[in-house]
Amino acid sequence: MKLCLYLAATTHVSAFFLQFLQTRNRNKTAYLGVTIYDIAERASVSIATVSRVLNNQARVAQKTRRRVLEVASELGYQPHASAQSLARRKSSLISAVIPMITNYFFMEVLRGLQDRLAESEFDLLVYTARTMEEVGTQLDRALHRGRSDGAMIFSTPVDDGRIAKLRRSGQRAVFVDCSHPDFDSVSIDNELGGYLATGHLIEQGHSRIGLIMGHAGSVPAHDRYQGYCRALQDERIPVDHDLVMASTDQTRHGFSEAQGYTAMNALLDRGKPDAVFVTSDVQAVGALAAVQDRGLAVPHDVAIIGFDDLHFSRHIGLSTLRQPMYDMGRLATEMLLARIAEPELGARHTVLAPSVVVRRSTVAEQKSGAMDEVLESVRGVAREPSNA
Repeated sequence: MKLCLYLAATTHVSAFFLQFLQTRNRNKTAYLGVTIYDIAERASVSIATVSRVLNNQARVAQKTRRRVLEVASELGYQPHASAQSLARRKSSLISAVIPMITNYFFMEVLRGLQDRLAESEFDLLVYTARTMEEVGTQLDRALHRGRSDGAMIFSTPVDDGRIAKLRRSGQRAVFVDCSHPDFDSVSIDNELGGYLATGHLIEQGHSRIGLIMGHAGSVPAHDRYQGYCRALQDERIPVDHDLVMASTDQTRHGFSEAQGYTAMNALLDRGKPDAVFVTSDVQAVGALAAVQDRGLAVPHDVAIIGFDDLHFSRHIGLSTLRQPMYDMGRLATEMLLARIAEPELGARHTVLAPSVVVRRSTVAEQKSGAMDEVLESVRGVAREPSNA
C-alpha cells in the first residue's frame, strides 16, 4: 500500500531526476522497476499477451500463462496502481480528505487507516486542507471522475452542497468524525464527551466552569460545546457565555497550543474560573502553560480537562477524554472496503463512546507539584508542526 500526499506545494524533483540519470545505465530496474516489456522479453511473448495474463483475461494458453506468471514472479514485478487504473477503468485507490494532517488526532486515525489498507490491494491518496475553506477544493479533487474507488471525508461540516457533489460523483464514501444519514460513517460521540468532561469537573465541586473550544465551524468542537452546555443545565448551572472562548482561527480548526494559551489568558483576565474544559489536548497544553505563567497552580487554582488522550497527555498528568483514534481509522477503512465490494448495502453508522481518564490536572488529592516541571519539558513537543 502506497501513500501519496496531495498538498498545495511545489514538488521538487531535481535530486530525484539526478539519481535517475546516474543509475539508469548501471541498473535500469533499480529505478524504473520491472515493466511488462521486461516480462515479455524474458518470456518470449508479446506485450499484449503479458497484459492479458496480468489482467486475468481469457484467450491465453495455460502453458503461456504459467510462463508469464513465473517470469513476473522471478523479476519481482509490481503493477503500477495508476497504470492499472487506466487499463481496467478501476483505480484501486482510496482517497481521504483530511483537514489539519499535522494534528495529532488525524495522524493517529490515519495510522489505523493505513494499517488496514496495507492488508488490501488499495493505495491511498491523501488530500489535506489547512483551513475549512480549503476543504471544498480538496473534496472536488478527491471526487474527480475515475481518480479513486472511494473516499473518506474527515471532520467536515456536511452541508447540502457537499452531499450533492458526492451524489453526482457516484463515489462510495464514508464520513469520519462527522455523519450524514445517507452515507456510512464512523464517529465519536463528541456531545457525550463534552458532557462527561464537564460532569467530571462538576463532580469535583466546580461550578464556574469555562470552555476553550476550536473554531465554531468545526463539527467536533460544536458537538463538545453542546455537551458542555447540557451538563451545566442538568445541574442547574447557568451557561455563562463570558466563560466560553471559541477560536476564530480557521487554520487547523483552531485546535492549536497557541490558541489554548491565548484563550486561557483571556478567561483569566475576565475573572478566574474554577475549572476549564478544553476541547483538545493540544489546546490544553497551551492552557496549562498560561496558568503556569500567571503563577497559578493546577488543579488547586484552576482544574483543567482536555479531550483526545494523546501520547503526551499522561506524561503531563492531563485529565482528558480518551477516544479510540486508531480504531476509528481502521473501522472507517473496513466500512469503505465493504461498501466498494457491495454498493447496495444500506448506510451504516458506528458511533464510538469516549471515556474519562482522570489525572492530576483535575483531582486535588493527587500530587501536582511536579506538573510545572513536566509541562515545561512538553511545551513545544505538543506544538503542532508548521504547515509552511
